Amino acid sequence: MITPLPREEFGVTERYVYLNHAAVGVLPKSSVAVLQRFLSAQGDAGVLGTWPYEDEMPAIRASIARFIGAHEREIAIVRNSSDGANAIACGIDWKPGDEVILCDNEFPANAISWVALRRRGVAVRVLNTQYERLTPAVLAREISSRTRVVAVSWVSYGDGYRHDLAGLAEVAHRKGALLCVDAMQALGAFPIDVRAESVDALYLGAAKWMLSLQGVGFLYVRADLIDRLILAAPGWRSMRDIWDFANFEQPYAAGASRFEGGTPSFLGAVSIAAAIALFERCGGAAAVAAHVLSLTDRLCDGLNRLGARIASIRGPKTSSAIVTFSLPGCDSVELGRWLQERGIVTTYRSSGVRVAPHGYNAFEEIDGLLEAAAQYAAATVEKA
Repeated sequence: MITPLPREEFGVTERYVYLNHAAVGVLPKSSVAVLQRFLSAQGDAGVLGTWPYEDEMPAIRASIARFIGAHEREIAIVRNSSDGANAIACGIDWKPGDEVILCDNEFPANAISWVALRRRGVAVRVLNTQYERLTPAVLAREISSRTRVVAVSWVSYGDGYRHDLAGLAEVAHRKGALLCVDAMQALGAFPIDVRAESVDALYLGAAKWMLSLQGVGFLYVRADLIDRLILAAPGWRSMRDIWDFANFEQPYAAGASRFEGGTPSFLGAVSIAAAIALFERCGGAAAVAAHVLSLTDRLCDGLNRLGARIASIRGPKTSSAIVTFSLPGCDSVELGRWLQERGIVTTYRSSGVRVAPHGYNAFEEIDGLLEAAAQYAAATVEKA
């Protein structure tokens, strides 16, 4: 079948059925070539080799901004989601009685930064998602005039629930609160326009769906929010003129690059730019989204025929590229190992097997997983 991201770009397809992008994404071959050029440049010429990449940083921030509907001055290169969350959490001028709302199923990268605010007297309310998810209606019931921030993952890492960002932003803004979004389990698989969605801050590590290196990501901060945030961790590259080394008293950079602090990972930034270039050559994240929803719908149809328990909440606005399931009478960890022994790579925990295909995966790979799962279930019944 024709996939939106060319299968020949992904060497992993030669060895595995790789359905684990919610854990670690795969570097496209075109990105690997770009990264090898960077490594050779530094190895062969030191600063003479890396200097051109320094000059490329504004263009890289601009490409990220274009990808999410932002402006270059609203983008900072960071290491990971926690860096982004900390920039906001530590930058707000908190007052006694202020409140943060987040969910109990957040990955720690988007929870620890906010929970730590309790040491500063901030009330951090953690909503129980066992019986209801954070919909705009639920937020409208839970939010108060004391709420300063609503922090949420666009897509939940455990079961792939996709939140209604625009709806949450509308409710939050009515109460004067910010919507801060960890996009690590969504961006790349789904497109976003941060202005259309009214997101105030968005951050992620780029090593999953963005098909980039580990240890690099980016932060988006809405332009009119930048100067309202205290710069809690400034560095030499936070300054207006980073080459004016002796001027310690100069103002900070006008844009979000002030949040970068020290020298960012040029290599990581290059990997993000290379991945974005591939997305743009292939129809963008919208094309990927349509494809991964088709793949996960096909997966869920097959799982239903197997009598599986699907933990993911599926629907037109909640489905994502992540499906978590378990088979009755089967140990999910053992099932995950069974699949991996047959070259089908997923994440498996006692709570279920998590499947996370991307834009280069094919229907045949989903069918192969379903066939292997059926074989495992049959073998388990025979043993019993």
